[in-house]
Amino acid sequence: MWTITTRGFYSVVAHRTIPEAVLVRGRVREDIEALDDLIPNLEVFEDTAADYRWRAVVQKADWLSALNTMASDVDYDNFKRAVAKEQGSERAQAYADVWSVLYRLQRDA
Repeated sequence: MWTITTRGFYSVVAHRTIPEAVLVRGRVREDIEALDDLIPNLEVFEDTAADYRWRAVVQKADWLSALNTMASDVDYDNFKRAVAKEQGSERAQAYADVWSVLYRLQRDA
């Protein structure tokens, strides 16, 4: 699952050995750290050999709660503008690039 928010970008997958946990992965450490107020005892670690360098093992219930809070906090009418306000124009442009690539799915349908 990819989740793109005004806090950061997350790739979340089932943990391979802990059934009740997910692995929250990010491209930058700051994105994972931005969850520290939503996920108790968040421990970020680095895996330099992995495709997503920054990671945290999170209980599924805690991830669900974090998602619920992030969804409830939506108070903007333009996502890319909100990202620019929260994370700066460089991040907003990265998300706009993703938007553009995904827009092709709609355009070409």
